[in-house]
Amino acid sequence: MLSSITRPKVKQFMGEYQFDLLVIGGGITGAGIALDAVTRGLSVALVDMQDFAAGTSSRSTKLVHGGLRYLKQMELKIVSETGKERDIVYRNALHVTEPERMLLPFHKGGTFGKLTTSAGLFVYDKLAGVKKDERREMLTADETLEMEPLLKEEGLMGGGHYVEYRTDDARLTIEVLKKASQKGALCMNYMKVEKFIYSDKKVRGAIIRDMLNGGQLEVNASVIVNATGPWVDEMRGKDQISNDKRLKLTKGIHIVIDQAVFPLRQAVYFDTADDRMIFAIPRGNKAYIGTTDTFFDGDPSNPIANEEDITYLLESIHYMFPTIKVERKDVESTWAGVRPLIYEEGKDASEISRKDEIWQADTGLITIAGGKLTGYRKMAETVIDQVVKKFPTTSFGPCVTEFLPLSGGEFDNEDHFETFLESKANESLLYGLTKEEGRQLASLYGTNVDTILNYVNAVSTEKSLLPTLWKAEVLYAVHHEMAMTPSDFFIRRKGDLYFNIGFVKHYKEEVTSYMAALLSYDAETSEAHLKQLEQHIKEAECKGGA
Repeated sequence: MLSSITRPKVKQFMGEYQFDLLVIGGGITGAGIALDAVTRGLSVALVDMQDFAAGTSSRSTKLVHGGLRYLKQMELKIVSETGKERDIVYRNALHVTEPERMLLPFHKGGTFGKLTTSAGLFVYDKLAGVKKDERREMLTADETLEMEPLLKEEGLMGGGHYVEYRTDDARLTIEVLKKASQKGALCMNYMKVEKFIYSDKKVRGAIIRDMLNGGQLEVNASVIVNATGPWVDEMRGKDQISNDKRLKLTKGIHIVIDQAVFPLRQAVYFDTADDRMIFAIPRGNKAYIGTTDTFFDGDPSNPIANEEDITYLLESIHYMFPTIKVERKDVESTWAGVRPLIYEEGKDASEISRKDEIWQADTGLITIAGGKLTGYRKMAETVIDQVVKKFPTTSFGPCVTEFLPLSGGEFDNEDHFETFLESKANESLLYGLTKEEGRQLASLYGTNVDTILNYVNAVSTEKSLLPTLWKAEVLYAVHHEMAMTPSDFFIRRKGDLYFNIGFVKHYKEEVTSYMAALLSYDAETSEAHLKQLEQHIKEAECKGGA
């Protein structure tokens, strides 16, 4: 179980056992590697110096997409692989992914024309193995405006309509980790690798510092995989031998605007005045817009949006949606993420390939870098194919993750999922919730929702300023998702810092107090965690902060 309460016991065991594999990095790539390995029969430990998914894996455009942009760059293999992988991700995690119809308008003189859009989407359908009912359709200018009336009418020639998949990137990562944990992997957040341990010039373990209490432990493993995303080069620098591969970091930012100001009806993928491509996506009663693509050389642990980034996206909205008069004050929240890309000489930020690469040092340290959220499962399979070769006398099973539902995703098909949502919406009335609350819970937690409902029942008589439903979700995050701080809860477990920031500001003290009681924070720790959350709020609002 991925529990904050049992964390000391997991930590003790991690320091006493000889593992087959130590995975460094608890983002989507590391999580996928841990799940693939443990389901083949390897003993697995995973550590991350921050919270799980706190890096790139909670800061993306939140799409499991097939890589249409890479068709433009003629990276056909990436289009084919990611297109097929996104269907696997969707099938195994229906509760955290959903189809999102995307509109690609084309204007006179724009990046895309009718023929290139039609041909491109046709090839995309074929390469990505798109299901028949999700294949592209071409629209006239009038049909395009009917789908999204806010679009710029001047020069509009039509549009392409195709399907992408929307997700919650952090929750997807957490569900992968929960499944790995259920299968026997030991996973811990806030555990930083300080240095490697060697035997016969080969990496055989690591000294790891607990970032919450400062203690250290030694973790021994036959093989170590470095899946630290933007920190890949830093981790390789702790190793004895390196090679000439290195990363180039790029930053992307997104802004969130209320639908009352930007009543976006339809997700749109559009080109800007400077021929960049931007997404505008409705999500609940909000719309979010991104992403930018600029080189980044700051601290990857906490990238933030700057005013130049925000102005660029606001100008992009004005360019494609000229009747919408959004202003800086309308931006409710922002997030920024760093992409760890393999360095390519002479290419600008948007041109560098998103392909993944795996390489191995003479010490045996395996590193994976680059890649996309959509391709995490296939990347993990490729890594573990290499890992098992290091055990020539041991027979491990085949990769099984293609047909392995993630935690909470145990559904036969989309119809089964919809029936489940309706059933839980009705059942939630028995717990004093509304049908809408029940449906939202079921869609967020999937088949794990019964545990939440049991917590709702257990705390319903407690007197507290914190609503019963929120207490139940905090309990679940602590007991089943290793949330250690209120920031973990609000940002990575719920996503509310971005899409419900008013609620975070209103309940930040109550959630901190409730978690303090559950996790025995002292007064100093409580204050530190609250200040950290308040800093994240400032940064999301771009109202100061480091």
